[in-house]
Amino acid sequence: MYKLNTREFIKYKLLNSLFLGFSVGTIFAIYTPLSPSIYSMGGILLAIGMLVIAKFYYKILNMEYFYKISLLVELVLLFAITYFLIFSYNYTTALIYYIGYQLTFTFGSYLIRAETLFLKKTKNITFVDVAKQKGYLIGMLLSYLFYKFLEEVLHVSDKEVQVYDIHFLLLVIQIAIIFYLLKSFQKQ
Repeated sequence: MYKLNTREFIKYKLLNSLFLGFSVGTIFAIYTPLSPSIYSMGGILLAIGMLVIAKFYYKILNMEYFYKISLLVELVLLFAITYFLIFSYNYTTALIYYIGYQLTFTFGSYLIRAETLFLKKTKNITFVDVAKQKGYLIGMLLSYLFYKFLEEVLHVSDKEVQVYDIHFLLLVIQIAIIFYLLKSFQKQ
């Protein structure tokens, strides 16, 4: 059985949202090789996946599955980032990235419900939501400054190079996210 360490969980959610804000612009460059029909099929599979997961809430809406599914989601993102850094831009990389993100989105509703359930107190939910918004805003600001630094100081204007370069920072952030996720769940 696991117990949630709220302090560490707030740090995890802050970094998780920082990652989201930092990475939001990258997917448009990475997804370029994919055809629009892939997005339609991905949306259909996402909706089906979310429906299936919701049907199993009675079984998986507990602390152990919350931990395991959270870790799975973060490891999928770590894999996608690493794969992109190794193989760069191509159709397979775009597809793996897209599938990885769709897989993480499939668990989105579950994770929000579990988070609310296990944080219990309104105060804790408030702290987590404020941390998420701060993380997202900081991530967006840092990504903007990073891209401007590449353009203005290093004179890197190629969007693919910029997106590739930001992935080194995303890798570091993702490793920190996993670290704080592991600290958030204490085995009893």
